[in-house]
Amino acid sequence: MKKLYPIGIQSFEKLRKENYLYIDKTSFVYELVKSGSYYFLSRPRRFGKSLLLSTFEAYFQGKKELFQGLAVEKMEKDWILGVFGRRKVKRRTA
Repeated sequence: MKKLYPIGIQSFEKLRKENYLYIDKTSFVYELVKSGSYYFLSRPRRFGKSLLLSTFEAYFQGKKELFQGLAVEKMEKDWILGVFGRRKVKRRTA
């Protein structure tokens, strides 16, 4: 089955469930979370910031099924209730 190009798709969950093409960068997500530092995401428009935040949201909510076959699935060992339990992830935009 052909993969669709995710033009305008900003939801990691939709991207994974509806068979869109996804370049696996989840190892970076894992490294950013485990380093425990603060980050300022300063990138140009249309650079994938919203998709990255959506990926973080799924990760923190413990949606393990979305990460099947991706790098973070092999790296993460604490999937029981997600990284921070089942807390709601809040997104803020400027």
